Amino acid sequence: MKVKEVLTAIGAERLFGEDRTEPKQLMTKWGEALLESKHPEPLSEYPRPQLVRDNYTILNGYWQYAFTETSGKPSVWDGEILVPFSPETVLSGVERQLMPNEYLWYARDFEIAQLNGRLLLHFGACDERCKVYVNDKEAGRHSGGYQAFSLDITEYVRTGNNRVLVCVQDRSDTSYHGRGKQCLKNGGMFYTAQSGLWQTVWYEWVPDVYIKGLRITPDYDADKVRIAVKANKNVTQVSYFAEVYDGEALVGTAECAGSGAAWEELSVQIPDKKSWSPVSPFLYDVKICMRSEGAVDKVGSYFGMRCFSVEKDRDGVPRLCLNHMPYFQNGVLDQGYYPESLMTPPSDEAMVHDIAFIKSKGFNMIRKHCKLEPMRWYYHCDRLGVLVWQDMINGGGAYNFVKTCYLPNAIVPLQKLKDNHYGYTAREDARGRREWKKECAETIAQLYNCPCICMWVLFNEGWGQFDAVANTAFVRRMDATRLIDAHSGWFDQGAGDVKSEHTYFFKLSVKRGEKPYVLSEYGGISLIVEGHTYSDAYFGYGVHADKERFLEEYAQFTAQVEQLRKEGLCAAVYTQLSDIEEEINGLVTYDRRVEKIK
Repeated sequence: MKVKEVLTAIGAERLFGEDRTEPKQLMTKWGEALLESKHPEPLSEYPRPQLVRDNYTILNGYWQYAFTETSGKPSVWDGEILVPFSPETVLSGVERQLMPNEYLWYARDFEIAQLNGRLLLHFGACDERCKVYVNDKEAGRHSGGYQAFSLDITEYVRTGNNRVLVCVQDRSDTSYHGRGKQCLKNGGMFYTAQSGLWQTVWYEWVPDVYIKGLRITPDYDADKVRIAVKANKNVTQVSYFAEVYDGEALVGTAECAGSGAAWEELSVQIPDKKSWSPVSPFLYDVKICMRSEGAVDKVGSYFGMRCFSVEKDRDGVPRLCLNHMPYFQNGVLDQGYYPESLMTPPSDEAMVHDIAFIKSKGFNMIRKHCKLEPMRWYYHCDRLGVLVWQDMINGGGAYNFVKTCYLPNAIVPLQKLKDNHYGYTAREDARGRREWKKECAETIAQLYNCPCICMWVLFNEGWGQFDAVANTAFVRRMDATRLIDAHSGWFDQGAGDVKSEHTYFFKLSVKRGEKPYVLSEYGGISLIVEGHTYSDAYFGYGVHADKERFLEEYAQFTAQVEQLRKEGLCAAVYTQLSDIEEEINGLVTYDRRVEKIK
């Protein structure tokens, strides 16, 4: 296929300035219910199932907000915003874009009846960087629009009324910061940029000495689980006690002593272990108690007994293995966008719906693309039984898509270019390279305890890619329990555990070699569903108005993947779960109201 044909097939010309029609506001049933509620309580469930405490308060709901041109605190507020929905969304009640030269301020009062230990203020995510003030004093700062962060605000609070302010800036796609698919001028396969608080905000009380770190590592071959714990500070002595449960039945216990801020490990044997898999997603519960200087901290968590590896089958073909058995990973690309709330799921039920939909259509894996989800999303994958490939968040300068996407699709030798030519992949700024590594490490730490995650995907189609070999080693040092797709698509540097390619314009095939071969993106065929499209401008890899023709082509893809599986294909990721704005190649419409496949 010639370069011109590739550009035409994907509608690339519309990414370079063509006028677009006014978009239509679609709505899921969950967003609709929230808008109709007189007293909305969005995402009121405990937001972090991987480390649970009882004494918490969720701060989602109405906050004051103001857009300003300077970093000074506003004297007048613009109105109310419904947190945790970004101001660009309908559900926020604001519907205004935060521009790179502006500041977005939030304010919320909360009451404290009695000081009860230390107070931690948690943010699920704030895009892209912020300062947090409590009672007019700066309590902390954070950068990174997708990673969770926490602040100890004990020294700033008092009994009675307290006030938290958050000042946000977001450069979006005008700088090197991590941004995923966000674009100030959306179109094609890039979507409306959003900003500010877009995941749950909450606080919880903890004792003076509390559990700050928790890493749960199933040791599948040794029939045990290793639980690493550390306290928030050094103390003379601290003791830990762990209990593992199968439902109500106690499976095993372990205890150890330490000095606080250093990691201490408890090891619990798991007799007659029950393995975790998509077919049988069994989860053990964990209770951990820490005692120090009269203080007691108790947290709950869970884990699944599973292991991920690359092993050869009886024909000598390298395969992706789950619990040492070849396991074909039949996946869907999922970017987690909703028409009324963009990256924020409108409800917990909405998250469950998408995961359950994927499973009901015969898939067992989701590639979470260019986004981190709320921690409850991963919990639902854990308990429902879906494997997850987690992308790191891409950043860097302005991408040249002709060079990094379209030409490599058409001219295969270009897929082998070296990724230390930083200008080619928009990674010239050393600050951006350092920031990617920081956010990569934070992502792994945040998601480490999720049994569903089996693959870290470092770079996608060269967007901000750099030093993949060194970065693979960097990730491996932090997590040796999962596999790594170092470069999904092209610009293969020989790093990682899989040979990972995207195929949209050529016949699907398998390239057998020393590593498992995976189609980390394919398909992407599009279907127009009247009344359920974002605009009259469509983007996809072959657009159909006829559903029967769409289903016929989808069935052909399914048959090809099944045949290639026999020839050595180890995983396939179909593009994609849902339509997103102009991109209409989902298996379900953007508003989740019409399923396109049977």
